[in-house]
Amino acid sequence: MYPKYRIAALFLLFISLFFVKVVHAQSELAPWGNIMGIRQQGQLFDFQTSLNVIAKGGSNTSFTAKEAQRPHYVRDGNKQIVTTNIDSLYFKETITDVAEGEITVNVKVNAQKDTAVDGVYFCISLPDKDYGSGELNLERLANGSLMANGFSISSHHRVFNIAFDKPAAVIMKNDTGKAGNKLFFVALTLQGVHKGDSLQNTFTIKVSGDIDKSPVNIVVNTAMTGQPFDGLGGNFRLQFPKTDPQVIDYCLDNLRVAWGRVEMPWHFWQPQENMSPADSANQAKPVVNAMLMAQRLGKKGIPLILSAWFPPTWAITGKFNFRPVNGVWGNPLNPDKMQEIYKSITDYILYLKTHYGVEIGLFSFNESDLGINVRVTAQEHDELIKGLGAYFAAHGLKTKMLLGDNSDATTYKFIYPALNDPAALPYIGAISFHSWRGWDTGTLQKWADAAKQINIPLIVGEGSIDAQAWGYPQIFKEPTYALEEINLYTRLLNICQPLTILQWQMTTDYSPLIGGGIFGNDEPLHPGQRFWNLKQLASTPAHLFAMPVTCSAGDVSCAALGDNNKGIYTLHLVNNGTTRNVTLTGLPANLKRIHLYVTNQTANMQETPISRPTNGTITFEMNATSYYTLTVSK
Repeated sequence: MYPKYRIAALFLLFISLFFVKVVHAQSELAPWGNIMGIRQQGQLFDFQTSLNVIAKGGSNTSFTAKEAQRPHYVRDGNKQIVTTNIDSLYFKETITDVAEGEITVNVKVNAQKDTAVDGVYFCISLPDKDYGSGELNLERLANGSLMANGFSISSHHRVFNIAFDKPAAVIMKNDTGKAGNKLFFVALTLQGVHKGDSLQNTFTIKVSGDIDKSPVNIVVNTAMTGQPFDGLGGNFRLQFPKTDPQVIDYCLDNLRVAWGRVEMPWHFWQPQENMSPADSANQAKPVVNAMLMAQRLGKKGIPLILSAWFPPTWAITGKFNFRPVNGVWGNPLNPDKMQEIYKSITDYILYLKTHYGVEIGLFSFNESDLGINVRVTAQEHDELIKGLGAYFAAHGLKTKMLLGDNSDATTYKFIYPALNDPAALPYIGAISFHSWRGWDTGTLQKWADAAKQINIPLIVGEGSIDAQAWGYPQIFKEPTYALEEINLYTRLLNICQPLTILQWQMTTDYSPLIGGGIFGNDEPLHPGQRFWNLKQLASTPAHLFAMPVTCSAGDVSCAALGDNNKGIYTLHLVNNGTTRNVTLTGLPANLKRIHLYVTNQTANMQETPISRPTNGTITFEMNATSYYTLTVSK
């Protein structure tokens, strides 16, 4: 190597080593301000923090949580900054990655008005599984005093240490919930505050302990096949005329999109009951653009779901609710207008078919369990499926109804009346839920069981992880968000065995692309880590079947798909921990072709060298906090 190139290489090596250190000493911060842990060498040393405000008399406790406030999130180098408020108390929280296993947390509070409280706290929850038998050392200022400079707790495999910049009162409790975690409330104040008051403290948190580098054993059972997976789908609801087209073009040009979901802009299609909807079809831009979007997808052979959000005022009861009223979203449909409602929707689908050559496979009211923006009861949902489904059939349409299309997985009881109504079954084409909440295995399994009960496909109609992320869009660039999103999709594939997962969205909204004027970012449009995750998932060969898979590591998520007749198998693996060796068994012995791809903070669906299978056994090294896709064939 020539000297000048050697100097350049050494410089690059130095930079890469520095970068690796940053990657592996990373705080896990939720954009609403709660720290979820600190990673060392990719392994998460988990704990959770929150900001708590206890009302006067202890009658109520408010705290930072997902979808509880309207926070703002930004990253500035090795700092992450969250600003949020609980009532009239405004918080600024700055988390700085300092060194391996060490962060600082600066919390500032400003009172916008006089507020009577019993305390404002920085709360730490330590998991019982790691610290339940640990030894506590509280650095009190004096015997019997609540005031301390910090504390530490040590177990046989973990150490958690926190030091306060200024002495603070510490209150210890045991969580009364199932987890039984240890709770530490570090006071910012123990009394009420007045308008203009400012509170501040800085906390230095250090974690250390064992890194689990034990080999990972994965076993696939190819003798059992489950439901087919068509591939990744996408939502194409048009909301941003200036920036949507570039994102749509890029996604359709660079992804295999197996399914599409488009909007029926019902409010614009027939704003007045007695008008001809065909006039809107020619004049209303939202209608024309939505139909053109459906046509574009249809011409690519992509099966379509049509969903309605905003109804026309004549079709609902009460004043139109654009925002929740007393916590209630949306409006019920007018029971006296059901035949007119059926006709309006059917006319739209027929117009699409006649004038745009588009067949709609499935129809839904978006998130009608919650009311975004039509709200119905579970029993009304059952009646809608039968009534509208029969109306479709009577007018020669093949369009079926989606059972559910729920706002999240937790509201599964909403589908039960129709699920158990034999009269509704002929009109149900698939079951759908959105993946915003309800990720525990038991809840997800209920959806898989429902689909199995009536032998129809299950669809994840909106795929992603945070329904409020549009309010703090910088989070989309964070590796933590990308990893959590693809980890959920891998678990959905394994537990629910969906026909497709439709990404929310392949437009500006929740865009997997960065720049191009999206969210105020004027960089040239380019893919981010989330896009490469999606591309890797979309690379799954079409129409493979779910297969059982087991994994010895709790922080590795797996999903297996295959076709025994074709002799092709794909595994998706998400490593949420440190770098480890993997041994995969259970595949047929006659497989020879193998491809392994990885996406993480530094690799974009990068093909990785791997040895051929030996008698159905494959071994490879799996990097920390990475998403792998392995495809093997004859």
